[in-house]
Amino acid sequence: MINGKKIVVVLPAYRAEKTIEKTYKEIPIEIVDEVILVDDASDDKTSHVAKALGLKTVTHEKNLGYGGNQKTCYDEAIKLGADIVIMLHPDYQYTPKLVGAMASMIAYGEYDMVLASRILVRGALKGGMPIYKYISNRFLTLFENILLNVKLSEYHTGYRAYSRNLLENIPYHKNSDDFVFDNQFIAQSVFFGFNIGEISCPAKYFEEASSINFKRSVIYGLGVLKTAVEYFISKRGWSVNKIFVK
Repeated sequence: MINGKKIVVVLPAYRAEKTIEKTYKEIPIEIVDEVILVDDASDDKTSHVAKALGLKTVTHEKNLGYGGNQKTCYDEAIKLGADIVIMLHPDYQYTPKLVGAMASMIAYGEYDMVLASRILVRGALKGGMPIYKYISNRFLTLFENILLNVKLSEYHTGYRAYSRNLLENIPYHKNSDDFVFDNQFIAQSVFFGFNIGEISCPAKYFEEASSINFKRSVIYGLGVLKTAVEYFISKRGWSVNKIFVK
């Protein structure tokens, strides 16, 4: 706990058997009350490894997608009485050592959401981020900042912290089950007036780290553009998209 707030870390997993233990061992358990892993019907030993480590493990019978996985993560965390939920990929791409700092930014009432930004820190490209992903990240972020009228360094990180109040007031079940879920979640948070903070975070790119291919990246990028336009139109009341209706 931090400031009397119960902290739950959720790990949306898919084929993560090789990196779960390394990720879990760096989570600051002294302040984290619960760790939940949701296995999205992996065809490897992801669930087996998680259970062997003593993690609360939920296994989907069929693959629901990245967004579908997160929906289960947040539902389970809320059931456990979480005040703060940290979403961390179990592929060891992001350092678990920032969990405490991210949780603190919410525990003391400063923010409702905290994003761990790969862009605020120097060396995103040196860390292995593919050049096309870096360029698209910068373009999409600029486009979104303009349409959402906010100033974030990036919208595409997979390392985030949420307050219970935000999770209970964002209709995230209306979001996509695919990768654009994350982007829709930020747009919803801005739409409903929640405060978003950022913290710099180095990221590593290696074989076991989860990463979508070029084709899926293009699909994701188009989804991001669509979400920003839907926000812009909904905010002005011209035609309110369902994801912005509680």
